[in-house]
Amino acid sequence: MSDAITTRVTPGARGAAPLLTYRDEQFTDAVAQATQPMWEQLHGLISDVDWLLKAPLIHRIQRLKKEKRALILAHNYQLPEIAYGVADRVGDSLQLAQYAAALNKDDAPVVVMCGVHFMAETVKVLAPERTVLIPDAAAGCSLAESITGADVRLLKQHYPGAPVVSYVNTSAEVKAESDYCCTSSNAARVVEAAAREFGSPRVIFLPDRYLAANVARQTSVEIIAWHGACMVHERFTPEQIRALRAQFPGVRVLAHPECPPEVCAEADFVGSTSGMIRDVQTSGAAKVVMVTECAMADNVAAENPEVDFVRPCVLCPHMQRITLAKIAAALETLSPQVEVDEKVVHAARRAVERMLAVSAAPASARS
Repeated sequence: MSDAITTRVTPGARGAAPLLTYRDEQFTDAVAQATQPMWEQLHGLISDVDWLLKAPLIHRIQRLKKEKRALILAHNYQLPEIAYGVADRVGDSLQLAQYAAALNKDDAPVVVMCGVHFMAETVKVLAPERTVLIPDAAAGCSLAESITGADVRLLKQHYPGAPVVSYVNTSAEVKAESDYCCTSSNAARVVEAAAREFGSPRVIFLPDRYLAANVARQTSVEIIAWHGACMVHERFTPEQIRALRAQFPGVRVLAHPECPPEVCAEADFVGSTSGMIRDVQTSGAAKVVMVTECAMADNVAAENPEVDFVRPCVLCPHMQRITLAKIAAALETLSPQVEVDEKVVHAARRAVERMLAVSAAPASARS
């Protein structure tokens, strides 16, 4: 794979959406009228021709969603036409799973996860009574697939007494073998809580070696790291960040902690996808580069039209497997369905609940 990363810029203040007057058997008056609010948000990110093709699919999915009483969840890395065209909720994987679990089952008996497979499994773990669909069952994750439950069991044998903290970007099987889950934003707190509870000077942290290295800088707990990495975030280098600053003077650099530590050291802000969104909204920066999956910047740009977004464009091929056509097919056939063994559900949920308890505890209780 080449180290070259394409960079593009989406300027802010895109203006009002043009009224599209073209009509055919697919892009009818009804479709144009029903999808105009989405077009208002997306017109600077999707071409007129693309919209004429995508709007009928969006209209069809919206109809199917009502018929099936389905909830559509989209990860922050999904394409704008999914995030703003059909999704009921956009966010981090854990946030989305928690949102689905909090809803009344009768209001949303079917959940469509527009993301990768471990995300759909997390929904099933927190909402096991729902029918959970993923539009493409082959939508995997290089990070989640770097480790198995058997690997975790071997690690526990090799480091007896050390608690296991697994990043939320793992399979349900791996979560079930873990003592705690964590997110990129609470990883350091969870590591310290796990070390205290188990009376251990070290913690097994998996599967992301870069997130582990970034967490190690924030705690005195010894981190035993797995060797996994995100195929998107590991591609970024410090030289690329410095080149972006030289090309776009004054740009604010936001990096995800799945990036190598030397990349994070070059950033103005390091945080989760939700943290980066908050920073865009609160920092007042006129020009921003988000060092993460490229589609996310498109989605954030739709919500923040006054900000110029510089994109070092690296797309996740797994996220790109989810399309409008596949979402429509999943709703029509109620497949592919995601199933998780009941014993795995209970054990994985315990690890998630332990993490949530740490996040909810006041700072005094964590010291």
